[in-house]
Amino acid sequence: MALLVAAGSGTRVGGRVPKQFALLAGRPMIAHAYDALVAHPAIDEVLVVIGAGQEDMARDALGTVRTVTGGATRRESVARGLAAAGEAERVLVHDAARPFLPAEVIDRVLAALDEADAAIPVRAVADTLVDDGGGVVPRAGLHRVQTPQGFRRRALVEAHAAWPADEEATDDAQMVRRLGGTVVLVQGDTMLDKVTYPEDIAAAEARVAWETRSASGFDVHRLEDGEELWLGGVLIPHHQGLSGHSDADVALHALTDALLGTIAAGDIGTHFPPTDPQWRGAASDQFLAHAASLIRARGGRIDFIDLTIICEAPKIGPHRAAMVERIAAILEIVPDRVSLKATTTERLGFTGRGEGIAAQAMATVSLPGQPR
Repeated sequence: MALLVAAGSGTRVGGRVPKQFALLAGRPMIAHAYDALVAHPAIDEVLVVIGAGQEDMARDALGTVRTVTGGATRRESVARGLAAAGEAERVLVHDAARPFLPAEVIDRVLAALDEADAAIPVRAVADTLVDDGGGVVPRAGLHRVQTPQGFRRRALVEAHAAWPADEEATDDAQMVRRLGGTVVLVQGDTMLDKVTYPEDIAAAEARVAWETRSASGFDVHRLEDGEELWLGGVLIPHHQGLSGHSDADVALHALTDALLGTIAAGDIGTHFPPTDPQWRGAASDQFLAHAASLIRARGGRIDFIDLTIICEAPKIGPHRAAMVERIAAILEIVPDRVSLKATTTERLGFTGRGEGIAAQAMATVSLPGQPR
């Protein structure tokens, strides 16, 4: 089993929430580490150690997962996690501030436990080191310690029980070593560099391979007497309106399909069937907001959208700015990421005859892939 330690206040990274819940590549930092641990076939359970009062943040970031409240120090948090961990033979302890966790490192740590009480991933120190007086410190044999650290559970429990209450430990391996346990070093990974300061967020995001996707959407609705005309989330004065199961906002419908297409999530009818009476007369902004939320749930971001409305009347120009502002607000993006155009068909076809309005849209999004 694995303990994911996420009980710190994370103040050095800045922001309104502890760093482990701050967004990294579109997702809470802790979610990256949690998913990597859960996905590993040798880990049968992940217990998340959180700080007091962080229950809602943990639920928002991870959903319904097993958590335990940690203590005032990292040592106390690990001890509380161990107490709740059950009788697993081997335990991994990983810091949520190291979000990108290669499976190969987990493999190396677990394999080393066949011959040792503890195993820790390390990276050799490459920089020149100096002391406070400017003297050079020999770096031969020095390593930077990372997590996840692996332990035979009994060795770690005994080390915590024997550790002086008035002394703090920077990691668990030193506690096992002091008690006489065997600790082996395995090769770590640059992906496991810790996020501590604001600039570390940018460095961590640079390790994510973003994928750009584009998709299109198209929709048509009939113009009829006695209907309101909603276009681009704006009510437009006109002698006719669009007819449909919802408010028939053809522009938002085309945009919704374009966004759903970027994540291969079907079309608007998949999520809001026209046969379902609850959507009769519904405002289409909720359809567009739903599509945007699905992209955000994937850790993605909306980079740009381009919308063309095709009709003879009404004139779109006087309402263009209001539509752009409304669409940007629904999608929670800045207005200059929204392009809105209008054209006619030179009185050809159903739009040229004033029988209906069509809209076509393109959406471009970025989705996080695997860390580089």
